Amino acid sequence: MGIRDKSFSVDVIEKVVVHAEEPWTDHWLPFTNLDLLVPPFDVGSFFCYKKPSHGDFATTLSALKDSLSRALALYYPLAGEILLNVDVGENQIHCNNRGVDLTKAVADVELKELNLYNPDESIEGKLIPKKLHGVLAIQVTELKCGGIVIGCMFDHRAADGYSANMFISSWAEITRSEPPSMLPSFQRSILNPRCPTTYSPSIGNVFSLFEPPTEPAHDQTNNGDDLLINRVYYIEGEQLNKIIALSMEDSENYNRLCNVALAVDGRGRLGQGGGEEKKKLMASHFGNVLSMPSGSKRSQELKEMSLSDIATNVHEFLQTATVKDHFLDVIDWVEERRSQPLVAIAFASKEVSVMISSGTRFHIMDKMDFGWGKVVFGSCHVPSGRNDCYVMTLSSPTNNNDWIVYMHLPMKHMSYIELHASHMFKPLSAEYLRI
Repeated sequence: MGIRDKSFSVDVIEKVVVHAEEPWTDHWLPFTNLDLLVPPFDVGSFFCYKKPSHGDFATTLSALKDSLSRALALYYPLAGEILLNVDVGENQIHCNNRGVDLTKAVADVELKELNLYNPDESIEGKLIPKKLHGVLAIQVTELKCGGIVIGCMFDHRAADGYSANMFISSWAEITRSEPPSMLPSFQRSILNPRCPTTYSPSIGNVFSLFEPPTEPAHDQTNNGDDLLINRVYYIEGEQLNKIIALSMEDSENYNRLCNVALAVDGRGRLGQGGGEEKKKLMASHFGNVLSMPSGSKRSQELKEMSLSDIATNVHEFLQTATVKDHFLDVIDWVEERRSQPLVAIAFASKEVSVMISSGTRFHIMDKMDFGWGKVVFGSCHVPSGRNDCYVMTLSSPTNNNDWIVYMHLPMKHMSYIELHASHMFKPLSAEYLRI
């Protein structure tokens, strides 16, 4: 059983289901109002390591399975399923210890040969598993050189990037026989709405009710340029928005509207003014605590703006979501609409919309050490089937002044970037990672 193409092959050796270590209690965990802002889609991440200095792959995998079971005892919703709770009439996480699908595989490729620039070829479906069941799926792959890649696929409704990284770092700490530095909190009351609910009308500029399109979605198979692809670039020492605008102009999409949304984490903001205990609860909260403020400009206008003017505009719309009251307002706004599908306003139209998130603030790569060495490279990954555009900036593992940029964009925009900004956006390769 395996996966083969022109680049390299992956052979699946074993598939098992890892359950949370006893004891556990079967129960339902409701989504918070902030969870309900996330559509039902998956998001992945992967971490690359050089060959461990001790132990073979079988021993390593055995240790990972054992520590995963213990980690799931702490992060028990990840071992459950998202199902309809008929008693309350809404989807919730059924903490039933269904377990996590864990795949053991070997790949006929060396770490230095991995095409990290094109994760559609080298990562998706090969080193990151498809999540067929439950909330989380994991794959551990041994490379020809003895290196190891750990790939994970999460249901975004249950965990944002902060939560996913919190789980993986705790799993790594348990594997190293160390106590987790942070225990997760699933306390829903800290995100309860106020009574009575109250919110600023400005929330309508950030989120709205989701209305299904009245026309069939555009068949992207008829135009390869519209297909969304994944690429990873290395940048030495923010011109992305402007380049996309130029791309739209040159591809005869004259003066199209460009929507840019920014992911803002509300944990620190919601913890303000509540004392140390509230700060700790928010910092350890497992789930989604994100807002997505956005701004819109016509492509021609963006084309003519300076980078400083673009930065000023971004700063202005971002300010709406950088205070505690904004997140309290969002919670109350959702409470009055819990039974209805919701969406960030940037993605409520058919116009070009890009979500931008900063992974440079997480500083978590050093925590992803399972006992055999530091991460050589790690990144998020958006499945190619998703039709929303996404960009994340990551810190370079070798130079703090450099960036790595992950992009999930239409091929036409990616081609334009590579044609007109190749001096800045350099395809990620092993030489930049010192592999």
